[in-house]
Amino acid sequence: MDRGSAAAGGVLLHLDIHVDEEKPRLGILELLKTLRPQWKTEDIQMKVFTEGITNCLTGCYVGSLQEACVLVRVYGRNTELYVDRQREVEMFQLLHAHHCGPLIYCSFHNGICYEFVRGEVLDDRLLRQPSIFRLIAAEMGRIHSIKPPATGPAEAVLWARMAKLLTLVGNNVQDGPDNHSPQNVPGLPSHKVLSDEMETLKKHLSDTLSPVVLSHNDLLTKNIVYNLPEGTVKFIDYEYADYNYQAFDIGNHFNEFAGVSDMDFSRYPSRGVQREWLRAYLESYRRASGRPSPPTETEVTALYIQVCKFSLASNFFWGLWAMLQSHFSSIDFDFKRYATDRLHFYFQKKAAYFKLTEV
Repeated sequence: MDRGSAAAGGVLLHLDIHVDEEKPRLGILELLKTLRPQWKTEDIQMKVFTEGITNCLTGCYVGSLQEACVLVRVYGRNTELYVDRQREVEMFQLLHAHHCGPLIYCSFHNGICYEFVRGEVLDDRLLRQPSIFRLIAAEMGRIHSIKPPATGPAEAVLWARMAKLLTLVGNNVQDGPDNHSPQNVPGLPSHKVLSDEMETLKKHLSDTLSPVVLSHNDLLTKNIVYNLPEGTVKFIDYEYADYNYQAFDIGNHFNEFAGVSDMDFSRYPSRGVQREWLRAYLESYRRASGRPSPPTETEVTALYIQVCKFSLASNFFWGLWAMLQSHFSSIDFDFKRYATDRLHFYFQKKAAYFKLTEV
């Protein structure tokens, strides 16, 4: 074994092991010899979690899944092209240091191992319950208040990441003969149209005064764990976590109300639900930032408008991501339909959201 550096939390154990994505058991057992040497091989149980559409996740335990479980995440094929794995480790360590995330145990050649978060992942029904979404809003407010470890303001990662995805789509999902849609993803805009749209988005949203905060950036339902006895929620999976626009992280989460495998944007939260959510968020964010006074309705409205605008960027970003996944991923998921749905909603809402004026 050797050790790799992780700047936000010191040195992280790195194991010289590769886990076969198709037949992971032998590689996982090799990892556990170091991480849990007291476990007998014949007693180790494994549970494969099927909710993810980027990576393969396996829970390893002896006795009870909810006690002392080790999670082994094997990275999806070619995800290193657009996910900074070193940065992911740093985000794990930063969030854990602020009691907002699990402990990461080690990295290996094509994945990481980390602590199991007790509770149950949310379903779409629970996501809409006021008692639950207020907990989510409050937890996001706490995370958004975490300051960068280094001095100076943090820079939002949105545009650099979006540009990288766009380049990868252009290089790997080529335009068809008619130059209107990518050959592998019929019915979607051409690379030129997507490039023009990104510039339009960037130009319009650059005037939106959304602060840059520590963001999860991928808060879909299955990345939220609800602990009923404790009455808490925790966020998991930090592949895309980094400093980003506050309104992007919130707007991205609102988009996830539509679901993933059965996406339906009629489930997008109503304006009333959004305002209730944003009020709970602002109360938490201000309190964690040392400003405990309650938010005004004007502040709620201003954030609502920013979130509407950045929800467009979220749909555009994940549309690009799904186009790329349709080309690379070995996971059984309809990425082409997902890309179509995301970009359709983007174009449907673009004109109306662009007209909204901040107060």
